[in-house]
Amino acid sequence: MKVLIIGAHGKVGHLLIGELQSRNIDFVAGLRSQEQIKAYEENNIATQFIDLTASLDSIKDSIEASGADVIVFSAGAGGAGYDMTLQIDLDGAIKTMMVAEAIGIKRYIMVSSLFSDNRNKWDASGIKPYMIAKHYADDHLRGTNLDYTIIHPGGLTDDDGTGKIKLLGKDEAGSIPRADVAKALALIIQNSNTIGKEYTFASGDEPEEDIFD
Repeated sequence: MKVLIIGAHGKVGHLLIGELQSRNIDFVAGLRSQEQIKAYEENNIATQFIDLTASLDSIKDSIEASGADVIVFSAGAGGAGYDMTLQIDLDGAIKTMMVAEAIGIKRYIMVSSLFSDNRNKWDASGIKPYMIAKHYADDHLRGTNLDYTIIHPGGLTDDDGTGKIKLLGKDEAGSIPRADVAKALALIIQNSNTIGKEYTFASGDEPEEDIFD
């Protein structure tokens, strides 16, 4: 197994690298700039350039070159504007799904958002365009033939991880350290029982190992 982390320079993606290293899981850091690639390679981390705004063929070449058989999509425009949100969080995500199907990568794990499937919460979120993009990217993923898992973590913090979470209902809110989201992703990657499932969660009292089984 080799995991391609699309968005490895983001906070969750960077923490996922540490989780995979601790589990001796082979991975490639998917990065969008040569400066990032240079910095990661100086730390002996395998990298792959991938530009989610590029053509479908270019993205296909990048993903094929990674040699991965698992994709984790943790990329995002990061508040760079509505145009980039559409290009990265929606179209970029869907292009990676199309490529995965075309080249035979079955396992695909999506980092989505709390309330992405609850339109009643979008206006109050303050990031409605992002919520719309995540909603339709998730919906497209559900219609593919990929072995997908979608996670909807609560509000992200930079607190130390606790390794304990709780599942949330449709209208429930909560927050969670990014470190615990990264751990959730590592557990999901290792467990085929999570295929075809979605998890909405925040910090809680139950060990993550008991949730993602």
